[in-house]
Amino acid sequence: MNIFDLNEISGRRFPARRLTKNVAGGVSSIQTENFCMGLVELDPYGGQVPWHNHPEEEVYFILEGIGEMCIGNEKKEITGGQAVFISPNEFHQLTNIGKRPLKMIYCYGPAGDVDHWKQELEGTLPKAGVDVPPLPEGARPQCTDVS
Repeated sequence: MNIFDLNEISGRRFPARRLTKNVAGGVSSIQTENFCMGLVELDPYGGQVPWHNHPEEEVYFILEGIGEMCIGNEKKEITGGQAVFISPNEFHQLTNIGKRPLKMIYCYGPAGDVDHWKQELEGTLPKAGVDVPPLPEGARPQCTDVS
């Protein structure tokens, strides 16, 4: 039996002000082939999963907090208890717009690290409206800076 305790791992801190803890697949003690799953905490007032895409389909399930979800040319608020489906290759971004941390679970498949994690850490994430399609009108800016 392989039991995973989120309280015992530090996770990865990303420049866009978020902490990611892999639960299954990728950098995790639970290895899977068909999906990856993890817990993400976005810092208050702007913590983000920056504008990116990947060939895997994905679901974000918001546990608590309030965020601005952008998918393609759409922008909507999303709150605790809501989930959103992200189609393969669809550009998407989630930004915490609240004063408390936004906590969410992601699940995508098949398993493996998505390119945007490495790109963000290296400061090479493609820029919205320059290298890749623009964000929806009125969306909060994409974080591409490496702190």
